[in-house]
Amino acid sequence: MAKLYGVGVGPGDPMLLTLKACQLIANADVVSYLANPEGGSQARHIAREAFAQVNKAQLHIAIEMPMSTDRTLANAAYDQGAEQISEQLNAGKDVVFLCEGDPLFFGSFSYLLERLQDQHITEVVPGVSSVHAAAAALQLPLTLQRESFAVISGRHSDQQIRTALKEHDSLVIMKAGLARLRILALLSETGRTEHANYLEYISRDNQLIERDVKNLAQEAGPYFSLFVITKNRREST
Repeated sequence: MAKLYGVGVGPGDPMLLTLKACQLIANADVVSYLANPEGGSQARHIAREAFAQVNKAQLHIAIEMPMSTDRTLANAAYDQGAEQISEQLNAGKDVVFLCEGDPLFFGSFSYLLERLQDQHITEVVPGVSSVHAAAAALQLPLTLQRESFAVISGRHSDQQIRTALKEHDSLVIMKAGLARLRILALLSETGRTEHANYLEYISRDNQLIERDVKNLAQEAGPYFSLFVITKNRREST
């Protein structure tokens, strides 16, 4: 029977794709991915070298996502994409859905999985998350021994972020772009500014790493950005 694969393509560097991901992309009957209204797709771009190995015609399903924070519009796009993917699976064709980072870690594949897993055979192929790519870029352990660690989103409330900063030794704040000013203020308020690092476009050609967040412009950042806050281990030794 046909199978739907949710394939993580990592944070940006095409060399971080797993061998399994490359093999599935090259041999899939159908490849699907999210795309903007102009047809551009970050996930497809990341997987470009895997597509270079394709030696047969593939059908591509581009799920156009609205440039809006309205979840009603996003859900409609996922509904339509799920219908298109289901049609191909019912026709006996394997479908590989490309997902930036890891499919089940803030991953877009999660929304398709909940719509399709009850009707079709599914498999998830993990990918390198931006959290682990950030730690590698910083060459900084996220957590050691008994240190506590948490991952939250910049979309959380001030109180939720404040509490996490106070309660955890190490913390990653995802989706930090629009919330950058709030996060900088909360870092200062909780005394964690000196412990914080900021990254944009991890592992991509335009990667930015700022180890002193006081140097950041007082303005919003891009969608692909995060903060990594770790315990000051020199103080604790």
